[in-house]
Amino acid sequence: MRLRSLTLACSLTALTLGPVAHAAPHSGHRDATTAASAADKKPRPDDTIIAVVNSIPLTTRDVENRGKLFALSTGLPVSGELMDRLRPQIIRQLIDERLRTQEILSRHINTPPEQIAAAIAGIERRNGMPQNALRDRLAQDGVSLTTLIDQIRVQIGWVQVLRQELGARGRVSAKEIAQREDALKRQDGRTEYNLSEIFVKVEDPRHSEDELSFTNTIIQELRKGAPFPIVAAQFSQSQTALDGGSMGWVQEDELDPAVISMVKQMPVGAGAISNPIKVPGGFVIITVNGKRVIGHQPGHVITIRQAFLPFDAPLNPEHVTPQQQQTLQKAVKIAQTVNSCEAVAAINQQNGEKRPSDPGELQLERMNPQMRSLLEGLPLNKVSRPLVSTDGIDLIMVCSKKEKNFADRSPSEIADQLMNERVEQTARQLDSDLHRKAMIDMRIKLKGV
Repeated sequence: MRLRSLTLACSLTALTLGPVAHAAPHSGHRDATTAASAADKKPRPDDTIIAVVNSIPLTTRDVENRGKLFALSTGLPVSGELMDRLRPQIIRQLIDERLRTQEILSRHINTPPEQIAAAIAGIERRNGMPQNALRDRLAQDGVSLTTLIDQIRVQIGWVQVLRQELGARGRVSAKEIAQREDALKRQDGRTEYNLSEIFVKVEDPRHSEDELSFTNTIIQELRKGAPFPIVAAQFSQSQTALDGGSMGWVQEDELDPAVISMVKQMPVGAGAISNPIKVPGGFVIITVNGKRVIGHQPGHVITIRQAFLPFDAPLNPEHVTPQQQQTLQKAVKIAQTVNSCEAVAAINQQNGEKRPSDPGELQLERMNPQMRSLLEGLPLNKVSRPLVSTDGIDLIMVCSKKEKNFADRSPSEIADQLMNERVEQTARQLDSDLHRKAMIDMRIKLKGV
């Protein structure tokens, strides 16, 4: 049985989604004004030590690089104000990562460079970037590649730690799956929700004002358009952060009463962001991705193959290059002559497979209206019209269509949910133990650490 899959690589794909332009982001956390305003009015050397975690220093350079990486990945502008708001929470996260790294090393867990390189190559591939383009993009924006490598290494290694910690509990038995299936059958007809969360931990329940301020800052930026999965991956302190905050489908009795009270008031699938919800241990932010009646959610699933023909330069409609003209002619010919999904996949491979030939099963009901309209009316094994974008031309073929009851959970989906519940509980307990045993010397004032 696998643990929750890593999605850091997915969460960082926004690194390539265009120029930085949005709002100012997240964080107004503990002493963002005390630690950042008073001390930060004067420029600090890059290598000023902020904290020492079990003899390992944490420097200003570490914090600034992580802040730049976050801003770059969310499309937020890097500014002094942004860094002041991010800094306290980034420090907490980097302390957590230092503790996790030390635990990874103490267990002699090694993350091969090839695995990290594959994760970075995956980011580039999903975004149609040439090899090493991500390194160049980070350098252009003043972000050390080491910052990204360190984050990937800790996430991969931490999953290995949790596997060891779970031991025999790292497998879900057929009996446990059957018990959950029976429980779901008894709830047939009740409502369940597909939710995503961002959890902000409160260290001292008697003084939670700064965590509440930070939570409200996150909410403001999410409502301005910051991508929820990326913000969750960077800042949520729940294990669901590894999955972009996704909780999957949950029933009302699995949720805190305060959460379900808020969820019932929220629109579904509209990207609405909740107000801060106080729960045991901290605050949570919720968005509702879906709602259904248990046992009843009809829909339509399709499989497709796509071929992407890249341009040699960004398309300017007023100055089309000869290569772009030739690419369009080639796309038109393919649309007229190709009649099998295998052929479309082969063409995509011949053109560098900048986008995946087979993105897996897709639910029509969850697509944007334009794409849904295109694919609903497209006969099987017929190539779509050329879909022109600034970086190339996409051609899509529908390989299969079928109806499906999305409320039916497969045994593997149930096993994943059970395992994720165990992983979450184990991760929180282990994080708590690491903090309890740690020697953390703060060189700046930061409450709650």
